[in-house]
Amino acid sequence: MSTGMIVFVVIAAAVVIAAATSLVVRGSGRHGGPGLKRRFGPEYERTVARYGGDTKAAEQELAERVERHGDLLERPLDPAGREHYTARWTAVQEHFVDSPRQAVTEADQLLADLAAARGYPDGRRYEEQFAALSVHHADHVDGYRQVHRVARAGARDGLTEAGSGTEEMRTALVGARALFDDLTHPSRETGRHRAVHAGTGHAKEG
Repeated sequence: MSTGMIVFVVIAAAVVIAAATSLVVRGSGRHGGPGLKRRFGPEYERTVARYGGDTKAAEQELAERVERHGDLLERPLDPAGREHYTARWTAVQEHFVDSPRQAVTEADQLLADLAAARGYPDGRRYEEQFAALSVHHADHVDGYRQVHRVARAGARDGLTEAGSGTEEMRTALVGARALFDDLTHPSRETGRHRAVHAGTGHAKEG
């Protein structure tokens, strides 16, 4: 074999190895392991716990969320829209004093409407909307989960306005505030107007 042919073979092999390495790195970030842990944070642990410790099943679900919603572009809120939703949240807080159940129900609807206004799936498709929010707001999405659960439980079971029921509703509302701030706070607009590509860790500005 000539020297030129040997050099060609070595270069070709290096290219193949580099391509294979790139695919492995992308795959690990896209479908599981450290990439999903970094992306979802506490939501990763909650999903694993929901699957009874089955990491593979949990990572499959999380990877599917990224595949479906990773490229979603959030729509900006104009000042009037932000003022509108802020006023609604203020009303929720005021109503909690006299009617915690009503306030939690209002908060649940408010977050659904706000997320839809930002470009997420319609609130009538809660599971799909929540999945999309978890991809882009993983640190705070559990507050929405808790408010939605308590609101639905109150409507179904008629939770009392006193005792442990009220404390549970208070905790849910406090948790929901973090997601509300994440979706409305002006200082976070620039960082949030982007499409995060599944598993790459890169973002493109919207």
